[in-house]
Amino acid sequence: MSDALAPGYAAPSLLRPRGATDDPPAARIALIATSVIFLALFLFAPLVVVFSEALSKGFATFAVAFSDADAQAAVQLTLLVAAIAVPANLVFGLAAAWSIAKFSFPGKSLLVTLIDLPFSVSPVVSGLVYVLVFGAQGVFGPWLAAHNIQIVFAVPGIVLATIFVTFPFVARELIPLMQEQGTVEEEAALTLGASGWRTFFTVTLPNIKWGLLYGVLLCNARAMGEFGAVSVVSGHIRGLTNTIPLQVEILYNEYNSVAAFALAVLLAGLALVTLGIKTFLEWRHAGELAGRGGRRL
Repeated sequence: MSDALAPGYAAPSLLRPRGATDDPPAARIALIATSVIFLALFLFAPLVVVFSEALSKGFATFAVAFSDADAQAAVQLTLLVAAIAVPANLVFGLAAAWSIAKFSFPGKSLLVTLIDLPFSVSPVVSGLVYVLVFGAQGVFGPWLAAHNIQIVFAVPGIVLATIFVTFPFVARELIPLMQEQGTVEEEAALTLGASGWRTFFTVTLPNIKWGLLYGVLLCNARAMGEFGAVSVVSGHIRGLTNTIPLQVEILYNEYNSVAAFALAVLLAGLALVTLGIKTFLEWRHAGELAGRGGRRL
């Protein structure tokens, strides 16, 4: 009997291909251990330090940090900026995603590239651009001064800088999702006599609601935690133009570490809540969120 007909023989082409999970146990353990150690050193350890330093002198001292007028002003300003920037980016993200996913027009690829611009440009550079455009010596500076309008070193400049660094998040979550869904359902609704707005609210929006919420969460987290661009345009005026990240820097430079870490705990708590909601959305609505290809924080 030939080898080809011997019992137990399997032709090479019929052998089961080696899967990614067929690696030796030692290799799998090494990869998992490396990931865990990396996360422990660069993620969990800093979080533990932040919380421990904030509570190092007791909870009473920790709570006093939030009674400071400058800290309260920083929290209020951060919430105000996020309350303006996130809805603005929500409207832009919906409009951009709708245009790119549903229509063909000249410059479409350029628009997609421009949406990704804040991911590649340093936030400090983007803040400097606003200073050069709206500052006292900027392009529109003399005209703004003549009309008693202040943008740089004021709340409007902080809002503009925050909008710039956060506007890709909603759009980049929605564009792949809407492209994958196509236009069949919208065209069917329009054929049946539905108006454009009714089609949007009854067909398009329900299909993208979880991806939209996901993008809004990421946008909000980045808006509240932005430092570089806001630092350039704010002027660091205590009680007026300092957001929470800027107030943390000032307190730390003044060796008021407990107050600095107390505000840092507030930002860390925001990040943990955002992460928890994001994880829940990915678990609960994995099918609807699949294929979006958006960027993460």
